[in-house]
Amino acid sequence: MKNTVLLSIILLNCMNNLRSTPITGKEDVLKMIHLVNNYWQTENPEPGWSFWEHAAYHTGNMEAYFLTGEEQYRAYSEKWAEKNEWKGAKEADPAKWLYSYGEKDEYVLFGDWQICFQTYIDLYNLEPDEKKIARAREVMEYQMSTDKNDYWWWADGLYMVMPVMTKMYHLTGNRLYLQKLHDYYTYAKSIMYDEDEKLFYRDAKYVYPEHTSANGFKDFWARGDGWVFAGLAKVLKDLPADDPYRDEYIRDYQQMAIALKPLQQPEGYWTRSMMDPEHAPGPETSGTAFFTYGYLWGMNNGFLDREEYTPVIKKSVEIPDGNSVATQWENRLCTTHWRTGHPRAGGGC
Repeated sequence: MKNTVLLSIILLNCMNNLRSTPITGKEDVLKMIHLVNNYWQTENPEPGWSFWEHAAYHTGNMEAYFLTGEEQYRAYSEKWAEKNEWKGAKEADPAKWLYSYGEKDEYVLFGDWQICFQTYIDLYNLEPDEKKIARAREVMEYQMSTDKNDYWWWADGLYMVMPVMTKMYHLTGNRLYLQKLHDYYTYAKSIMYDEDEKLFYRDAKYVYPEHTSANGFKDFWARGDGWVFAGLAKVLKDLPADDPYRDEYIRDYQQMAIALKPLQQPEGYWTRSMMDPEHAPGPETSGTAFFTYGYLWGMNNGFLDREEYTPVIKKSVEIPDGNSVATQWENRLCTTHWRTGHPRAGGGC
């Protein structure tokens, strides 16, 4: 289930950025968005909990709504938010709030429970109602009031929460959100950023040479660096021009783009352990889609050179038999669900 959710959100984000490139036509892009998103919503009619795998999907679903204006997409996220009471983890007493890994209600300060705030803020901006952001404000303002900076200790957390900080800044005008964003990001870099490779390890347990891939290489997880690359793009999208740390985010984002390019496989994908393709052979689809999104966003917004990175994108979405992008992914969805014994809704595979 988690891979399906992750694929959905990343594909939606990727296609949102494809709209201004010459790689494929607008109708082809829209067809694919609706293919993926309608499939997911048909298969999952009841809202899930507000933990990361559902919440990450909803960040993509809202992007699909903003692009297409499809009311059912907005309504689907609204239903999910209502079901979860516009909250992440629900423990009421701040004295009991934790931020190590945990799937229970006391782990309020764990980023996997905070990504839902991105969607709640988006829904608030469409139709303001204080209940939609009350919990986000309570949790994030409490967190910022502490003297701790080590809240983001794993790569995923940078996608989960960095955009929450920029969205909350725009909502409140409180620049402390931007300062704490940088404080937490600085800590994350201190424990899992490789200065030589310009990439992030999954967390401190994966830092080389204490940890290596199966064949002794540095072990950079494609999806982990995908979370970071996409998270930086989303931060740059919302960050004010006068933010004192803006140049650092731009530099890290651009250096990641440089570092990721030679790690792409000839077939267009990235592998799970990017410097050791044999560690887990075959495509890491979520990482590949994240990188496609990150490159496209940068090219479309003037942060990455189009001539330099268009070949990367063409390889990552290349269709050897000449089919459209939508047809390619329709075939992949059919294959995936044939293998797992779950026929695609509506047949036709």
